[in-house]
Amino acid sequence: MSTSNADVTTEHASRYLQQLCKHWAHKFPVTFDPNHGEIELTIGRTVMDANATTLHIALTASDATQIEQLERVVEDHIKRFAFREELAFHWQHAAA
Repeated sequence: MSTSNADVTTEHASRYLQQLCKHWAHKFPVTFDPNHGEIELTIGRTVMDANATTLHIALTASDATQIEQLERVVEDHIKRFAFREELAFHWQHAAA
């Protein structure tokens, strides 16, 4: 398994967490509340936690190729929701 994490600084962490979960809820298994969300995509799992200043994102996939794809998909969707601000995603891969 491959894992990747990013802490994204934003005052709208809860909003973006909920938007992403609602966006994919019609297509994938999703559970969420304002501070925690989990999405089971076909390429991997996304877990998010939101506080007043940060959206914490943890991804898990079966291999490095899928984790990179999952990073792109999650990042692209959140950036579209956050079009009014510039978000920085610094993905950190766990050592195998």
